[in-house]
Amino acid sequence: MKWKLLFIPLILAAIAAMSGVVMWLWNAVMPGIFSGAQSIDYWHAMGLLILCRILFGGFRGRHGHHHDGHSHRERWARWQAMTPEERAQFHKDRGIFCRPKAEEKTE
Repeated sequence: MKWKLLFIPLILAAIAAMSGVVMWLWNAVMPGIFSGAQSIDYWHAMGLLILCRILFGGFRGRHGHHHDGHSHRERWARWQAMTPEERAQFHKDRGIFCRPKAEEKTE
């Protein structure tokens, strides 16, 4: 619990620092390259950082967004090691997430 409480301020501090870096880089580079580019303030830099996150999906870490720590090869090896009964149980357990419930089906 202690680590979780410390994690939130660290994330906020990292966002604040990255926004400052974006502001500094923009103001140092962009007006010199493009004659119409203006300097931006801190809040515009934070907005630009968030916009880039939305558009390009950055800040995911080194493994990507939906990575569970296992490589595709390891997952395939586990699948190959399953018996037909284990595979059927796997499909039964996981299938409820992909199929509509019986009362939601329309005919």
